[in-house]
Amino acid sequence: MKVINFKNKADKTVGKLEIKNINGNSSIRFDGDIVDSNWDKWNDTDSCPSDVLEALNGLSGDLDIYINSGGGSVFSGMSIYNILNRYAGGTKTVYVDGLAGSIASVIAMAGDKIVMPKNSFLMIHKPLCMVGGNANDFRKMADTLDTIEQGIINVYATKLKDGVNIDDIKSMVNDETWLTGEQAQQYFNIEVSEANNAIAFIRKNDFQNYLNDKLQEPKPVKNQKQQISTPTVEDKEQLELETELLKLELEL
Repeated sequence: MKVINFKNKADKTVGKLEIKNINGNSSIRFDGDIVDSNWDKWNDTDSCPSDVLEALNGLSGDLDIYINSGGGSVFSGMSIYNILNRYAGGTKTVYVDGLAGSIASVIAMAGDKIVMPKNSFLMIHKPLCMVGGNANDFRKMADTLDTIEQGIINVYATKLKDGVNIDDIKSMVNDETWLTGEQAQQYFNIEVSEANNAIAFIRKNDFQNYLNDKLQEPKPVKNQKQQISTPTVEDKEQLELETELLKLELEL
């Protein structure tokens, strides 16, 4: 998880979180798995409740929450939801950049406002676990999972649109349902924005030296006595045109 725009605070680092005082709202990103503690992290994008507690400590002002996560630990995700839900320093706006899946969909419900582009996804399903033991252990765990599921349903119920039956949400949870932003808006209080533009590109700095070399490179001419000549104005204009076309191609 990465935190930027830490309002009213000097730039600093909290653990592995980058906290910067730039301008505008404070913001938090959930880009990896939701885990129980720092020991459970596979990489720096994973998030745990202590990260959020530390990041929000002393924070005030509006908060933007960006999510692109497939979920993870149910209890940690529920804890993060409750931590964010308690935040009273300002308005909380959740942006689902790509996916708010599984327990990350619960975290998304902490927003006072939830924004989903048309091409982002909300995925809801039943909680699951691995268990070993005898028949009694399995029956008990099934009952426990039903109780955990009800807790998740209770969170979804807080963001239902008027007229939506909670049984419809239960049915979708049971079936494991993927919803686009427009579909999610039919059931939840969600604002749909235009689709994110996802493009494959090479940064300008990655090929600028190559382009500069191409502009300075002399072109061969047909004169047999002179194999290489200085580029003419027309040659340079042609190269500049080819350069612009190359930039456009690299951004598609």
